[in-house]
Amino acid sequence: MKGIRREMKRFLLVYISMVFCVCIVQAQPRKELVNIVITPDHADWKYNIGDEVVFNIIVYKNNIPLDVHIKYRIRQERMPITEEGIVKLKNGSVTVKASSLKTPGFIRCFVDVEIDGYTYSNYSTVGYAVDSIKPTTTLPDDFTEFWDAWKQKLAKISIDPMLRLLPERCTDKVNVYEVSMKNIHGKIYGILCLPKKKGKYPAILHVPGAGVRPHSGDIASAAKGFITLRIGIHGISVTLDPQVYEDLKSGALRNYYFSDLDDKNNYYYKRVYLGCIRAIDFIYALDEFDGENVAVTGGSQGGALSIVTAGLDSRITCLAASYPALSDLTGYLNNRAGGWPAMFQVKEIQKSDHIVTSKYYDIVNFARFINVPGWYTWGFNDYTCPPTSTFAAFNIITAEKELHLFQDTGHWSYPEQDELRFSWLYNELGN
Repeated sequence: MKGIRREMKRFLLVYISMVFCVCIVQAQPRKELVNIVITPDHADWKYNIGDEVVFNIIVYKNNIPLDVHIKYRIRQERMPITEEGIVKLKNGSVTVKASSLKTPGFIRCFVDVEIDGYTYSNYSTVGYAVDSIKPTTTLPDDFTEFWDAWKQKLAKISIDPMLRLLPERCTDKVNVYEVSMKNIHGKIYGILCLPKKKGKYPAILHVPGAGVRPHSGDIASAAKGFITLRIGIHGISVTLDPQVYEDLKSGALRNYYFSDLDDKNNYYYKRVYLGCIRAIDFIYALDEFDGENVAVTGGSQGGALSIVTAGLDSRITCLAASYPALSDLTGYLNNRAGGWPAMFQVKEIQKSDHIVTSKYYDIVNFARFINVPGWYTWGFNDYTCPPTSTFAAFNIITAEKELHLFQDTGHWSYPEQDELRFSWLYNELGN
């Protein structure tokens, strides 16, 4: 691929494997035989600069506290270890103190315990002056002109929508279609769900998390009276045999988020960001759309795309973003964590042209232009999209916003979070 040099590929092979392993681990955790509970001494997990944090640690087996030796490590997110040691629990618990941060950010306490030949691990994260976290990335002088020029080029391309009914997915209340539309390069595909009852409806655009996969539609929201469109980003059908996506994931689309990073005009995410705008064009062309109310929502990469779409397209009514990726990518160049895909954690990618390109695609710089209400959520324990990076974008938003913190979550959400998200979206869309 143009822009990915041969020597870089060797490092990326190892690095990307690590990233995907982290994503798998960050799925909502299963119950384990041994449970390590790490509780900070502030109920909201928030601290002021200068405060000392005390972590209380309990190790349970069969819900009974154990007096065992544990190994702990303290460090900032994705940064080198600053404190570590081995201590024994007494009367079922032990406390570990960590030095305060000198600047806004997050520190994590990792704990390992070995029992019956098995090693169990957990961690807990606290934030310091989180409302004061500022981005490290900067806004290019021609940022607006750059994206306006590409939007104008997109507008000259006819949508040419194609709809294919999927009878096996339809219900008594909802028709389900696979749709395609022309994008700046190639097409965008998605799953459209339309209420069967005649009328005019608000719309919800679902934008996807990272990866290569098929997609289903949001039938539940359509049954409640919303047009829903869930898009893929790779310009391929979203209803293919699963093996096709597996082959693409390990072949042509492997490392897609690094493709052409040395060229801001050809970086992979250019067609992705413009594809989100094209999806809004498609929604506005639907006879069933009320012509006024459209939301965008997603998590991780989808959280990033929600912010991008709202920042680029004035037709968006509101957005809901969960643990957004692609935020403050240059954090690693400033001795703190950056957002997924953590590109600048890899020394071989820390090149000037890559850094320049990142600024045109970092969600921090789209967050600056959001002027509609937004609903946001994430947790302090997110290892994939570190909260330092997500706060960097959130804190710069000047529009109406609300943040719903579920501190103990990693790169996943509770069902209650998703219920809150959709309740908020339904209310904002007036249905």
